[in-house]
Amino acid sequence: MIFVNSISMGLPSLAHKDLLPRIARKLRSYARLARTTPEGITVVSPAVIPFFGSRSARAVNRRLLAMQIGWLARRKCLSRPILWIAIPTAAEMIGEFDEQLVIYQVTDKYDANVMDHALDQSAIRRLHDRAIDDADIIFYSGIKLMAEAERGGERSFLLEQAVDFDHWSQVGAGKLEVAPEVASIPGPRLGYFGAVEPWLMDQDLIKLAARERPDWQWVFIGIKSRGVEIEALPNTHFLPSVSYEDLPRYAAGFDVCVLPWDTAHTFTSYGSAIKVREYLATGLPVVISPLLEYESMGDVLRIARSQDEWFRLVEEALHESDPGAAQARQAAVSSGTWDARAEWVSGLIESTLASKQNG
Repeated sequence: MIFVNSISMGLPSLAHKDLLPRIARKLRSYARLARTTPEGITVVSPAVIPFFGSRSARAVNRRLLAMQIGWLARRKCLSRPILWIAIPTAAEMIGEFDEQLVIYQVTDKYDANVMDHALDQSAIRRLHDRAIDDADIIFYSGIKLMAEAERGGERSFLLEQAVDFDHWSQVGAGKLEVAPEVASIPGPRLGYFGAVEPWLMDQDLIKLAARERPDWQWVFIGIKSRGVEIEALPNTHFLPSVSYEDLPRYAAGFDVCVLPWDTAHTFTSYGSAIKVREYLATGLPVVISPLLEYESMGDVLRIARSQDEWFRLVEEALHESDPGAAQARQAAVSSGTWDARAEWVSGLIESTLASKQNG
């Protein structure tokens, strides 16, 4: 298997505060074309020109990607592959590898993302529609994304997020030593892990909480973009990204897991936030901003639809007394493992291949 790291949808505008850091990260990834994981998967960070709005640049990228990935495929004696793409800018690679099956996984409302790249929205829509039309199987990672799809209905399927349940349920077992970086922060701790973007986080909520609930300590773990206004607040703590293996030790120090997203933002409202399932698997109380993806799980989630509800629900979570609540949260996600998802996807791929061969 060859896994190609995201080729992105182009660089952000020159005025974007993270332009230079993103260029630096891309250059570091280009420095090593490929690496092999312990499972034997080749992970590729191909060099491309980050200007997908230009037809000529896309033509160059098509040749660059075909050359780099094709060379690796030949080295591994791979032929007639299954091509699985998960970003519209990869649509132009369809047909370049003599693939026997094309899968397009739609994970975001791509044309609503105007924050971190400069690619024209109409160009994104054209590439997205091309991928939809050319794919044999289309997976949507979110209910809202699939509900609004206008093309490829008979080839479309909902592929919900999953969870490594055994990995995260360690937190609820109470046997993990809390990471010292978290343990040194006084409680109560409201914990979040993942990207911290100024447009993603509900910064007004966190600023208000700093004034009205100064004892709450917000702990953010992950890559923080520039322009985050809450960084200087006395009760916000930003820790750098940690390895997936170690992350449960950090979560073990949370009193409440939170997802304080600004879901009034169109792009964010389509999110399916895998971390919500991971939060639930820990057994810890969970308070989130409203996402259509998780409305059906309101019996195990606390969904805050206003600032007042955030304050009320977090207080409720901090004083939770129901001894069965943690088990209910874990039970809600225990069967939705990655192994179960993989088994279902494998069966669908096999049946689609058989239909193509017999057709």
